[in-house]
Amino acid sequence: MGVPSAFVPVGLPVREYLLVCLTAAAVTFLITGVIRLFAIKVGAVAHPRQRDVHVKPMPRMGGIAIFIGVLAGMLLAFRLPVLSRAFEYSNDIIAVIVAGAVIVMIGGLDDRFELDSLTKLAGQVTAAGILVLYGVQWFFFWVPWGGVDGGVGSLLSLSDNQGGVLTVLLAVAMINAMNFVDGLDGLAAGIGLISALAIWAFSMTLLEDVVAYPPALIAATLAGGCLGFLPYNFQPAKLFMGDSGSMLIGLMLVAASTTASGRIDYSRYGGSDALALLSPLVVVAAVLFLPMLDLIMAVVRRTRRGQSPFSADKMHLHHRLLEIGHSQRRAVLLIYLWAGVLAFGAVALTLFEPVVVGWGMGAALIIVVITSAIPRLRARRRDRAQPS
Repeated sequence: MGVPSAFVPVGLPVREYLLVCLTAAAVTFLITGVIRLFAIKVGAVAHPRQRDVHVKPMPRMGGIAIFIGVLAGMLLAFRLPVLSRAFEYSNDIIAVIVAGAVIVMIGGLDDRFELDSLTKLAGQVTAAGILVLYGVQWFFFWVPWGGVDGGVGSLLSLSDNQGGVLTVLLAVAMINAMNFVDGLDGLAAGIGLISALAIWAFSMTLLEDVVAYPPALIAATLAGGCLGFLPYNFQPAKLFMGDSGSMLIGLMLVAASTTASGRIDYSRYGGSDALALLSPLVVVAAVLFLPMLDLIMAVVRRTRRGQSPFSADKMHLHHRLLEIGHSQRRAVLLIYLWAGVLAFGAVALTLFEPVVVGWGMGAALIIVVITSAIPRLRARRRDRAQPS
């Protein structure tokens, strides 16, 4: 089960991708201090609101630093012969650069002037549309039904219009999901780092095909940007990434997921290996699970109260962890753990025996659930111990 060993490529350019990742991290780290001073000078400062966790004004616009780091990593990759093929066979990298510039510009304006939700939505759709115009979209995926002549499942092909609409919807949803989840110091940057590393690891199993070079490069540079930004953003933060950062992370995760899974050559997998055929969708679902779950819960919660889906509240997943007694740092680390178990567990399904991976993921999830519930369990025990 999983990806057959014959399909695991030999001589992967791991060192080159690590070099690109570390370059993006170093440039992001070095430029973040400059961006912090720039944000203070132009007045891009987040003042505490009732729903916020921070208690003092904090500069934002950190997404600009992440984007500059991503550009630096991609420029280095363009100059490396083994990675330059990521630019030669598709426009995916150019699409991410152009769409990323648009989303960072919209996010930067929002960080400074607090744009209305419709204006931000228009910018998000524009950025997602740019991806589609450059060819970054879903074309087909495997479904486990409809097989003929004894085959298992069938390939669902999408027209250009269908694939484009699906990609735009997924991009807008993920951009807003990352925006919603960005509520604690280091949370969005950490989730972006973990998700990007998972997509990079998944892509590295596919690098026998040149079509898999772009998603690996997108994921590696995003991971580097998030890694370089975390020292400034982890609690206690010196700078917020703002919408310019959270929306950029959401956009790049969708672009990497789409280029990794939306065009995968399913003929390389054995027809009886249903898990291997489903693995691209499993990885995408696991990477996007936590942000999308938080987004869906927020939309349902607010619409049931008769409010706008974009209205703010303190009922997000990270707020709930704080409410039951976790500190900010512990809440962030717990969400990192949740994201890591889901994302890397899904990637492991493509590489190792599913039974072993399933047991490992089950044990890890039990540990995470118990750890998350410890403060509430302690509070209940104290309540029972107190005399009535």
